[in-house]
Amino acid sequence: MNDGEISAWTETERLSFADLLEGVAEQDWSVTTLCPEWTVHAMAGHLAQTTRNRLKDTLVGIVKAKGDWDRMNVDQAVAYAARFTPAELVAQIREDAGSRRRSPGAKPIDPLADVLIHGQDVARPLGITRPMPEKPSIAALEHLLVSPFWGAKKRCKDLRLIATDAEWTGGTGPEEVRGPLADLLLAVSGRSTGLATLTGPGTARLGAG
Repeated sequence: MNDGEISAWTETERLSFADLLEGVAEQDWSVTTLCPEWTVHAMAGHLAQTTRNRLKDTLVGIVKAKGDWDRMNVDQAVAYAARFTPAELVAQIREDAGSRRRSPGAKPIDPLADVLIHGQDVARPLGITRPMPEKPSIAALEHLLVSPFWGAKKRCKDLRLIATDAEWTGGTGPEEVRGPLADLLLAVSGRSTGLATLTGPGTARLGAG
């Protein structure tokens, strides 16, 4: 796996995400996603904005949020989405699907993990089944387990994750957690929705993280 392959996966997922959004009914753009502070519209704003933010925008945003990165992301996405219609945001996501721009400190794989997870954040509340591609999902999972930015290192301490729909295991802890890749990725990133299909003695610990 190299940066070119990761970039290609990210582009494919962004285009797929745009396809998903184009199928969303008008009234569903106001539905709350798995990120409770973002509607579908705000989520689209986040995905569109991430490839258009300048370093200056990030610096100003983090000052306004008093150093809280998550708060900055929430506020900027909501404000950005408010400036554009759903169709305009979808067009921006398509236009920038191949962009390699990313947030300061982020690795090339972070945008891939972002769009994989946020695709589920939108699809699941709308009752839409959105498959996750195996290789990109495994790469994202392995990255989250070692990244300092996603909270997964703490959440998955002493756990061993085992995929039930692919040949993959991650983590070295004594307590096992088993489930589909998509649900493991959601749970590891802090989405309680992903816990529903997971089994094993470490599931409760993962949910409490």
